[in-house]
Amino acid sequence: MGQILAIDYGKARTGIAVTDDMQIIASGLTTVETLKLMDFLKKYFSENQVDEIVVGLPTDLKGNMSDIETEIQKFISNFEKEFPDKKINRLDERFTSKMASFFISQSGKNKKQRQEKGLIDKVSATIILQNFLEQKR
Repeated sequence: MGQILAIDYGKARTGIAVTDDMQIIASGLTTVETLKLMDFLKKYFSENQVDEIVVGLPTDLKGNMSDIETEIQKFISNFEKEFPDKKINRLDERFTSKMASFFISQSGKNKKQRQEKGLIDKVSATIILQNFLEQKR
C-alpha cells in the first residue's frame, strides 16, 4: 500500500500533505511554488510510492466554483497525461484555510509564524487529506 498525497492548489503556492504508507495519518509535507509543482511531483513519485492524490475543490458558500478552478482543471489534465496510473480524487475544500489559520493560532506559533502563507497552505492540504481519509473509512 502506498501513500495518498493531497494538493491545496493555489495561484502562487501549493500546499502538499501525505499519508503514511498505511494511509492512516495525514501530515503536512511542504509548500511548493505552483510553477514548480509538476517537477516536484515527478521527483516525489520517483522516490515514494503514491497510490492516489486528492485535489481540493474550491467552492464558495453557495457551492459555486471559485476562479482558481480553471487553473486546477488545467493542472489535472496535465497530471493525468504525466501520471496516468495515479487515481485523482476531488474534495470540497471550503473553510480549510480558515481552519488552518485557527489551528495554527492554537499551536502557540508567534504572530509572524501564524501569518506565513506557506504554512497555511500546507496545513490546509493536511486538513483536506484528513477529511478525505475520514470519508474513506
